[in-house]
Order: sequence, then structure tokens, then C-alpha cells
Amino acid sequence: MLIAQESKTTGLSLQECVQMAVKKNINVKTARIDDQKNRIKMGEALAALLPKVNFNSSLTDNILLPTTVLPGEFLGKPGTTIPVQMGSQYSASASVSINQVLYNQTALTAVKLLKKYTDASGLAVEKSSEDIAFEVAKLYALGQTTAEQRKLIDKNIANTERLRDITKITVDNGLGKQVDLDRVNVNLENLYTQQNNTQSAQEQQLNMIKYMLDMPLDQNIVLTDTAGMQLLKNEPVLQTDFSNHVTIRLLESQKDISILNKKVINNGYLPTLSLSGQAAYQGLQEKFGTYFKSSSDNKWYPYANFTVTLAVPIFDGFEKRSKARQANLEIQKTQVTLESTKESFSMNYKNALNNYTNNKNTVRRQKQNLELAEKVYQETTLRYKEGLAAMSSLLQDEMSLSSAQGGYLTALYNFKEAELKIMSLNGEIRNLIN
Repeated sequence: MLIAQESKTTGLSLQECVQMAVKKNINVKTARIDDQKNRIKMGEALAALLPKVNFNSSLTDNILLPTTVLPGEFLGKPGTTIPVQMGSQYSASASVSINQVLYNQTALTAVKLLKKYTDASGLAVEKSSEDIAFEVAKLYALGQTTAEQRKLIDKNIANTERLRDITKITVDNGLGKQVDLDRVNVNLENLYTQQNNTQSAQEQQLNMIKYMLDMPLDQNIVLTDTAGMQLLKNEPVLQTDFSNHVTIRLLESQKDISILNKKVINNGYLPTLSLSGQAAYQGLQEKFGTYFKSSSDNKWYPYANFTVTLAVPIFDGFEKRSKARQANLEIQKTQVTLESTKESFSMNYKNALNNYTNNKNTVRRQKQNLELAEKVYQETTLRYKEGLAAMSSLLQDEMSLSSAQGGYLTALYNFKEAELKIMSLNGEIRNLIN
């Protein structure tokens, strides 16, 4: 059973987690669906420029024939009017009609507009993928830090348990004080509590990762990448051009959409030219049964026509003018947002670069401090065993070690977060997706 349980454990690297999340995350899925919808709409926009062909047929039963009035002069009765019923009781027709736009600048620009919408939806998928990659990577880094914390706590517990055993022996032999043993037991209980809390936090973080990866919550997973893994391939340098960032490209695309939208509105002032035509047969009968006979009485009369229509807009109550003004404001709004976002990117990148450098140095110093604190603690422990150091000195060094461990873990996570922030700004986050 133990072997079977272990076989269900899945090891996941950071890149595997990101790729699974991008593939299965609901936000990315909906963005992809929107992208597919916009691509299908391209066919709808092109349909406005393609010919429309229809087949129509009808059958009319004139229960009461319409009456018209003829002048009496036609029938030799001048000065009178004669009512006459005209037509046949049954009228049937079958026709094929075609309509083709010859020139419609609004429809032509609408195709370009929808193409921009399609490009923007593709960028939205890319942005959603990078956003979820950043969130999963942060959570992964937190899980790595918590795993490192758990190792340190387990190590502290093992050291404290050995110290408890030694102190108990000295107390039992009358060479130590009971209060010293009590102090060690208090510290040990605190470590047990930290161990339980850390284990619970680690389980919650792993459950959150499984949720974001759409994995069963009862699936056992292990984060295989180490906390000290370098995320950035090269040392980051100051950057001022963010035009290739997906957010900037998305805003540029939205600006182009606003410009094309205004162009569509202005094209409404231009005339349109279209061609339509039809070819049909019409059968007029007094008796319905004649339609089913092959005789000289069952006659069908052909007719055909075509029409060229030129429509020139003259006055629409200033509707297009109002819409064009709104479109102008939308362009200005997008431009202001674009410029502000570029400035924000520059500021955030400088801050991220500063945090990266600072946290990298902090991790190095905290690691050295941790190694020194461990060395001091081990030496004090050895002196305590030999009866050359007091319990108070040992406990003080233990507190210093615990503080050094906390400082190192905090610096380690902050450094990981700084790395991910730079990757999200300079576009390297895509390396985790591909």
C-alpha cells in the first residue's frame, strides 16, 4: 500500500506547473474562446462584401379578385365608368435573386476593424497566459520557501531533542537544573507548533497549486525545483523600451481599433453602390389543378430585371457627427492610458531592478549570517555539553539562530519575487510558458 501511494506522487518543476496552468486555467480558456469567436466573426464581416443569392417561391389564392375601374370609352360606353375584376384566382411564382455590393467603404473598413479585434483577442490570450504564469510562479516560489522553512524547523527539532536528552541526563544525575530542562521543553513545544503550522501552510499552498493546475486535490505532488534555482538566464540590465510587452501591444491595438472605429463612422458619409437582380417564372391559373397538368393551359411566363442602386447620405440628424466626437475622445483616452502605462513600466522596472539587486545581496548576507549563527549555536551546544556554557547562553544563541533562519527565508522569497517581477516586465516570463 505504501508503494502504491508513493507511485501516485507527481513531481512538478516550475515550468511544468506554469505550462499546465496556462493550458487549463479558466481565464486563459475563456480568452481563447473569445479569440475563436472573433476569428469566426471575420467571416461574418466578409459576408457583407460577397454576393447574396436566394431562391423564392410563392403561391397566392385570390379568393376575391381585385377590382379596377375602366373608362366607358374603352367599351363603347362613353361618359361612364365600368368596374372590372382583373387577374386570375391562382398566382404562382419561382424566382432566383442576387444582391452584390459594388462599393461600400464602411463594409471594407469594418473588415479591417474586425481584423484588429482578432489581433487584440490573440494578445488577450497571451496576456492572460503571462498573468497566470506570474501568479503560479509566485505561488511555486512560496511553496519552495515553505519547504525550505520546514527543513530548517525539522533540523532545529532534531537539535533541540538531543539537547533535551542531554539536559534530562544532567538533571537526573543531579548536575543540572530542572528549570533548564523546562526551558528546553518549552522551546521544543514551540518548534513542534511551528512544524505543524508550516506543514499546514505547505499543504494549503500545494492545494492552491493543484487548483490552479486543475488537478485532483487528493493527488500528491512534490515541487522538484530547489529554492536556490536561478530564474533569470542573464543578469538584468536597465531597460527603457517596453514596446514589445504584451500589455503595451494590447493598448496599441486598442488605439488602432479606436482609430478604425472612427473611420467606419466617417465612411458613413460616403455613397454606396449595389447591384441586385432576379429571374423568375410566374404561372396564372383559374383552377388550382391546372398546375399539375402538362397541357397548353399550364403556362408559365418568364420575367427578369436588374437594379443598380446608388445611395447618397444627405442628413442623419447629426448622429454620425456625435459618434465621431465620441470616437475622438476614445482615441485620446487610449493614448493617455498608453503613455501612462509606458511611464509606469519604466518606473516599475527601475524599482524591480533595485529590489533585485538589494534582495540578491540580502540573500547572500543572510545566508552567511545563518551559517555563522549555526556555527555559534553548535559551538555553544558543545560547550554546554562539556559544562562550560550556561543554558541562558545556549537559549540566546538558539534565538539568534531562529532569527537568522527567518531573515534568510524572507530574503529568499523576496529575491524570487523580484526575479519574477523583472521577468513579467521584460517578457522573460514567456520562457516559462514555451
